[in-house]
Amino acid sequence: MSRFREITAEKYLGTPETLRRRELVYGVVHEPPAPLYLHQSIVTKLTARLDHFVRRRRLGRVCVSPIDVVLDVERALILQPDIIVVSNERLGIIRDQIWGAPDLVVEVASRGTTRYDRTTKLDWYREYGVRECWIVEPHGPWIEVVGFDVERITRRTFESVAIVRSSVLPGLRLRADDAFSE
Repeated sequence: MSRFREITAEKYLGTPETLRRRELVYGVVHEPPAPLYLHQSIVTKLTARLDHFVRRRRLGRVCVSPIDVVLDVERALILQPDIIVVSNERLGIIRDQIWGAPDLVVEVASRGTTRYDRTTKLDWYREYGVRECWIVEPHGPWIEVVGFDVERITRRTFESVAIVRSSVLPGLRLRADDAFSE
């Protein structure tokens, strides 16, 4: 018997709004402590740059956590990536929450979440149809872009002055170190 009280996705979504980070993983609510300054600084910079690019090109919508991404109601799987991008073609998944896989998710690794982000969450993103995931390693520093093609996974790492390449956001000109500079 589990020591945690399991809840359904409907009950989770019916709780009062909060700015606390939390996820529902197979019916169990996980509430990690607030991220450190470096993490939030990177999230802020990347959100601003991605939002500017996406708006200028009218490609879709960008949103920053906390926002619930409902991947599987039946299995009670709701995640909160650090940043999401939803293309114009898929704007219908945006309601009070995001109901389905965003086109691109960004996870800024924290010392306590790196393994989880690189394994379990990455597997869920692929399984549920995310097209691309960026894993940002602040202590590298580098950005790893993981593409989920129908037949294979591609991984590319960008650091220093390298320009981050994205299949979801073609034409993006983002230097990797722009995410980390003060």
